[in-house]
Amino acid sequence: MPSKTSSEKMHNYRSRLRASELRPVQIWVPDTQVENFTAEAKRQSVLVSRRASEDDALDFIEIVADMSDV
Repeated sequence: MPSKTSSEKMHNYRSRLRASELRPVQIWVPDTQVENFTAEAKRQSVLVSRRASEDDALDFIEIVADMSDV
């Protein structure tokens, strides 16, 4: 039996996932490799930190982002 091509393997893999009632989802996220990513992330975090209404959200993020145990 000839070996399967990459596209045949991917088709079979996706078919198995769909049979498991899963579906593909594509998401787009910020590119952390672009030159201004760090500056823009800092700019946005400073804006958010100045809003009193965001205190609960920021507290939550700080708790879940604590990597000291890792």
